[in-house]
Amino acid sequence: LFDPGEGTQRQLILANVSASAIHHICISHFHGDHCLGLAGIVQRLSLDRCDHAVHLYYPESGQEYIERLCHAAIFNSQVVVQHHPIPEGNRGMIELWRTEDYGLCCLPLAHSVPTFGFRLEETERRRFIPEKLAAMGVHGTMVGELRRKGELTVQGKTVRLDEVSVRRRGSSFAFIMDTRPCPEAVALGRDADLLLMEATYTSEHEELAVAYLHSTAVDAARTALAAGARSLLLGHFSQRYGDTDQHLREAAAIFPEVQALRGLDRVEIPRMY
Repeated sequence: LFDPGEGTQRQLILANVSASAIHHICISHFHGDHCLGLAGIVQRLSLDRCDHAVHLYYPESGQEYIERLCHAAIFNSQVVVQHHPIPEGNRGMIELWRTEDYGLCCLPLAHSVPTFGFRLEETERRRFIPEKLAAMGVHGTMVGELRRKGELTVQGKTVRLDEVSVRRRGSSFAFIMDTRPCPEAVALGRDADLLLMEATYTSEHEELAVAYLHSTAVDAARTALAAGARSLLLGHFSQRYGDTDQHLREAAAIFPEVQALRGLDRVEIPRMY
């Protein structure tokens, strides 16, 4: 769960997503629209007696706000929330979590308060080619053994993993909220299958974006283009706009594979096979 703003509990209900499905919560920064829903989520997890630990990542300078949000009202805590304050001042990529299936990392962004962007990336996989397996006489449990060992002897002949499989790059998602365009945003979105970036303003109000350290739809499109992303999602729109038509037009002129998000939208991350 990224940036639980006010109303997150309600949105989960409307989206038919259980709070107990959450294992990790990432907070980019401590402006209210990115964190005020945390109090309700923590209490909901306890009420549902969530049976696994929930990991919470946030800028280390916001520890005071985390304590307030996690203890904002009286409740009987029944969930383990493990705090992972992210050190500030390091400009390099920070790995936050790693399993055999995926990794979560972050980079600092350029906003008016300490802010991080996040990247979620699946581990590279091997895809076996059935026709080649059959031709080499590899079947059943032999496939798993070949994956583990890298090679296998079948009827006196050595079969190597590279001969019957291809590498499949894992899918990747970049989450880039409140920031001015910066090299770190490009790095987070490098070759991402799906890049979600704030587009608070249209180019008509570019001076406001500069003044408040936000991005325009054009900035988001240029970031996606520079990063070599496959697709772009725009979000975090100023309430001054009645619709997102102009945001889309400006972004699509630079980066055609773009959508503007609305509440409760579901977007599939394109997969590489």
